[in-house]
Amino acid sequence: MALCEVPAPKVVNPTDVLLKVEYVGVCGSDVHYYETGRIGSQKVQYPYPVGHECSATVVDFGRGVKTLQKGEPVVVEPAISCRQCDQCRAGRPHTCQSLKFLGCPGQIDGCLAEYLVMPAECCFPTKNRISLQQGVLCEPFAIGVYAVQQSHLQAGQTAAVFGAGPIGLSCLKAAQAQGVETIYITEIISERIEIARSAGAVWIGNPDTENVVQAMAGLEPDGVDVAFECAGQQETIDQAVDVLKPGGTLMLIGIPRAERIGFCPDRLRRKEISIINVRRQNHCTRKAMDMIADRKVDLDFMVTHTFEFDQSQRAFDLVAGYKDGVIKALIKANTNHD
Repeated sequence: MALCEVPAPKVVNPTDVLLKVEYVGVCGSDVHYYETGRIGSQKVQYPYPVGHECSATVVDFGRGVKTLQKGEPVVVEPAISCRQCDQCRAGRPHTCQSLKFLGCPGQIDGCLAEYLVMPAECCFPTKNRISLQQGVLCEPFAIGVYAVQQSHLQAGQTAAVFGAGPIGLSCLKAAQAQGVETIYITEIISERIEIARSAGAVWIGNPDTENVVQAMAGLEPDGVDVAFECAGQQETIDQAVDVLKPGGTLMLIGIPRAERIGFCPDRLRRKEISIINVRRQNHCTRKAMDMIADRKVDLDFMVTHTFEFDQSQRAFDLVAGYKDGVIKALIKANTNHD
């Protein structure tokens, strides 16, 4: 990783917004690119700016922008959709046929920079209802909100979350906000186990030290209604299938490093398990912002580390190594913060 001087981005289109990036969150997908140079078929061509979780301040904008003001803090939605293809017309802009996503190879440069240009429709004013740090959390939390929404999990039902990283904890908090009280979590990192316990999980198991499937079966003999797989491991996918009740739903959210994963068709078929893949978030950024602003959820505990811009590699190494109990590491892209 290197810190480079590049030309400042400029407003070109009428709907462009020039943003001063304030905070950037280090995501697991960023770390995938950092460590392996790829996610599946998406390969990095170096040099390449990464990052897609950020809050920012409006600096300037094109003549067609009427909803923003200079100096206004915003949360940045990292996906730019065409609004014209079959997916966009069907209400699925997150699977747009021409999707461009911040920090995604072959699409657009990432937000780990001092300045960024985005379309106005991707800039959500905070109205000072949430802080700049909370603004960064809106992107990962929106994924949890979307995952719970797609699972159709209801109050009174039960859920299991596999992996207590930022996405797993986002699923936990989104489900709690939905009125779901019985949520089980598995995690192997001791600091994250304690954080998940403090966040309200009714039970946390460590698969390195116990048989978590057997333990959950003792607590929920009929199985759980929904399993959120957020670790991207074959082992946790198998465990998720095992703890689901017949007719249950498996939510695949974690990004596996392996190019292929497997399922036991006998177990899936006999229990008639539904499998739903979660592709980022869809129309959930504003909802995530409102839930934080209205104090339906408290996510401040997720920000465990903050780094200066020239310490970006330290931030990535920390997250890549799961060191020091890290949940979410933020990078200050500009230095004029209170």
